[in-house]
Amino acid sequence: MNLSLDIATLRQHYRSGDLTPLALVEDLLKRMAGEDTHHIWISRLDADALRAYARNLEGKDPASLPLYGIPFAIKDNIDLAGLPTTAACPEYAYTPEQHATVVTRLIDAGAIPLGKTNLDQFATGLNGTRSPYGPCRNAFNPDIISGGSSSGSAVAVALGLASFSLGTDTAGSGRVPAAFNNLVGHKPSCGALSTRGVVPACRSLDAVSIFALTAEDTERVLAVAAGFDADDEYSRPLAPHGFDFGRAAGFRFGVPMQKDLEFFGNAEAERLFGEAVGHMQALGGTPVAVDLAPFLETARLLYGGPWVAERYLAIRDFFDAQPDKVFPPVREIIAGGRDIGAADTFAHLYRLRAYKRTCDAVWNDIDVMLTPTAGTIYRIAEMQADPIRLNANLGYYTNFMNLLDLAATAVPAGFQSDGLPFGVTLIAPPHQDGPLLHLASKMQQSLGGKLGATGHELPVAESLSLLPDGQVRVAVVGAHLSSLPLNHQLTERNARLVATTQTAPKYRFYALPDGKRPGLIKVEAGGAAIACEVWEMSVSQFGSFVAGIPAPLGIGKLELADGSVVNGFICEGIGVADAQDITEYGGWRKWLDNRGK
Repeated sequence: MNLSLDIATLRQHYRSGDLTPLALVEDLLKRMAGEDTHHIWISRLDADALRAYARNLEGKDPASLPLYGIPFAIKDNIDLAGLPTTAACPEYAYTPEQHATVVTRLIDAGAIPLGKTNLDQFATGLNGTRSPYGPCRNAFNPDIISGGSSSGSAVAVALGLASFSLGTDTAGSGRVPAAFNNLVGHKPSCGALSTRGVVPACRSLDAVSIFALTAEDTERVLAVAAGFDADDEYSRPLAPHGFDFGRAAGFRFGVPMQKDLEFFGNAEAERLFGEAVGHMQALGGTPVAVDLAPFLETARLLYGGPWVAERYLAIRDFFDAQPDKVFPPVREIIAGGRDIGAADTFAHLYRLRAYKRTCDAVWNDIDVMLTPTAGTIYRIAEMQADPIRLNANLGYYTNFMNLLDLAATAVPAGFQSDGLPFGVTLIAPPHQDGPLLHLASKMQQSLGGKLGATGHELPVAESLSLLPDGQVRVAVVGAHLSSLPLNHQLTERNARLVATTQTAPKYRFYALPDGKRPGLIKVEAGGAAIACEVWEMSVSQFGSFVAGIPAPLGIGKLELADGSVVNGFICEGIGVADAQDITEYGGWRKWLDNRGK
């Protein structure tokens, strides 16, 4: 069975009845048989345990569970009941009696856990070589680093052993391995996924991350995994995201100034990033130069301030008792946290607040930022010869993210001439996870290509809206159109243009007697398509907008040319009694242009 493990494909086969979870498990057991040459796994559920998970789904409707029969891997600093949690340190290991909160949510949704994956020890590193279980090897070239710290989680998905996987991301661990293995890697808004049952790196900054083959798969998993956990002090609900720049006709994206771009001598990465900027423009984006300096200053705090002390605190008892059991580069980093005092901690917190105030102002001018995920990639031998400096290079574009409370999605962005993947990262303020994934889907679809390192073609994207948006879309056909007299009633409410389109061919269009407004009437026969614009605004602004609409106009449900239904301007039948039928013009602008001719 050479079946793609992307979720859309598996769901299709489950619904048609030509695949069962048990049959998939048997296939996965064959795929995972033999030597683990990439050093992906630390431990795996045995065959009987996997079959038991599959049999638990027997008799259930595949449509009743959002992740019915979907196999996933788990980074080995996240608890899966019955398997040891090692954090890539055998002497630290313990066997949990219950799953981490996020794992429970996924299993309850029908997903099948496969096992625990390799990582940079104690999630300290971005390269994937800092493990006593062996350096995890890149899915495209075993001599190249996989990225870390969520190394095995990424490679398992890239090689077609799991549909998705869980990682963690404190400094880039959920994004760098995605870029190096041709995957989507999403670092959710901080607190959106519970970290209860996760071995902390920096507890105040940690985020559980998701690796998947497509942006749509990532959204499916995120919609299930996210949720407030009262037993996790850092948990918070994923709030409505607001303006969906990922589905808009136009958006503004930040691009680092040339002075801040760093590719560490990798001309191929520089070329591919330039092409990614062009792709964003082709998708409707307007580039805006961004000074990345305050973001980079923030990034330096992560390993040069009290957050190193937080790493030490997370494993203090073990570290003090058995420091020789900690991998050398990890030991060197964590030991640096022992002597950071309270006064120094507050001094760094003050600096962070100042940097954050400066960085937050950037979002007044842009909707999303585009950066390389990593400026370059290294061979395993290179990384092991110079582990601290080269690892720091990998975090150049990632280390500031959680300190500034941002969300981010790593997206495949082509291949170097040597066949190694390159990726970019989309960045936005917290709770913009939905728009990030929607834009990531557009980017992925525009480039096409294969899924991970599997050779399977990228499937056609589905238009998903699984996350809370807090937005209302409204179609306008008259004086509220762009540049017309009443358009300010939309823009002053921060509404954004989503699409320029037409209604379904089911309407008659009239110029009302005052000559300033049109009226749209749905008819059983003899209708036509009328030009319109679809705007999006927050729910909180929609009420005042509707309240200001004078009779005979109002807001009802309007069918668009693609069959979708949105809120839109309609007219009471009595309002067109003395009006002029202008349906033949196909829209208000054209009628205005031809009036009096």
